[in-house]
This record gives sequence, C-alpha cells and structure tokens, in this order.
Amino acid sequence: MSSAVRANAIPVAEYTLAAILLSGKDAFGLRERFRSDHVFPPLGDHAPVGNLGRGVGVIGASRVGRRLLELLRPLDFSVRLHDPYVDAGEAAELGAVLDELMSTSDIVTLHAPDTPETLRMHNRRRLALMRDGSVLVNTSRGALVDTEALTDELVTGRIGAVLDVTEPEPPPADSPLYRLPNVFLTPHIAGSLGNELERLGRTVVEELALLRAGAPLACAVVQADLVKSA
Repeated sequence: MSSAVRANAIPVAEYTLAAILLSGKDAFGLRERFRSDHVFPPLGDHAPVGNLGRGVGVIGASRVGRRLLELLRPLDFSVRLHDPYVDAGEAAELGAVLDELMSTSDIVTLHAPDTPETLRMHNRRRLALMRDGSVLVNTSRGALVDTEALTDELVTGRIGAVLDVTEPEPPPADSPLYRLPNVFLTPHIAGSLGNELERLGRTVVEELALLRAGAPLACAVVQADLVKSA
C-alpha cells in the first residue's frame, strides 16, 4: 500500500508558512484597519509587529509538520515542537510540553492527525492558555479544536486565528467565524488544488514504476504508523 500524503504535505506546509508570516506582520488585522480607516496606522502602532524571534509552536511532527519545520529553519523564528512520538534527540532540540507551548508561543500551528487521542485536544482550558494577541493556525483537522470554545475566545478579540479547516465544515451560515475581523477563514484550500494535483499524479506513476520493477515503494504505508497518522 502506498500514499501520496507526502506530496500533499508540500502545499499544506507552504500555506501554513504564509499564514505564519502574515500573522507575524499582523497583516490580517492591519488589513481590517486599512479597509475601515483608509489611512496608514501610525508607526508607533507597529511596535508589536514583526517576525524576528517570534515564537512559533508546531503541534504534530506529521509530514506536514516536518515539512513546515524545514521551511521555518532558515528564518528568524523561535520554534518549539510538541509531539509525543518524536525521538529523544528531536524532542531535546525542539520539544515542549503542550501546555507550555500554548502559553509561550506567539503563533500556534496544528499538524496532528484526527484520532481519538487528539479529539478536541485544544479545549477551553488549553485555548485560555494562549497569550493575548497570539494566533492559532489550523490546516490539519477541525476536530482537533473545540469550535465553541475557540469561537468564544475569538469573539472577545483576545486572540486571532487562521482557519482552513473547522468542525463542522463548513461552519453554519450564522457562525461568527465568517465575520470576525481577527479570523482569516478559507474553504479547506491548503491541500493540493489545481496544478498542484500534478504532484500527486507523479507520485502515483513513480510508485507504480517501483512496484512493477519489484523495488520497495518510496511512499509505503506502514501498519505500525496508522495508529498515529490517521
């Protein structure tokens, strides 16, 4: 058995990187102010803005999470990772306790699978740990987050969010997520779309060629990984 999940991880990680960079510049909030006031904000208002040394908490060393870590490595972020399945060396280098990561990161990005263990892992208590002005990015699965609790936090304006996935999906027509100025909501577009589907097709062709040649598959699905990869 083979999977093109590694190829699909590329555009998801790219979308997430863009969300992190724009969130660090407060692009979404400043866009709202620019749209309503039609003037540039005073320079003094930009003091908290910028990506130099900004803390990014990555939850889940999935294929997307690992690709994102690669993209973040050359940039001037302070990156922390939480994943109970990473080896000791990686945990020592990047590891963080989940609650600590939530309370110390400027941007928290979710890349864990949808499993019984991760269901609504970002509940009301854990979301309350996020520091004022921080941003939650979710390009994984909406079920990882308690939507009601997140919406309540977002309505206060205390935190922001970039959401490509929600639960339910799409949100109900009357959901505040559609109209809150501190929410950037997209219709599940982070994964492969348009010309990016070619990458998935190439993966299938390459795997078939390996199978025909009797060689090991490059993207084989390992039984032992299914419980933690969903």
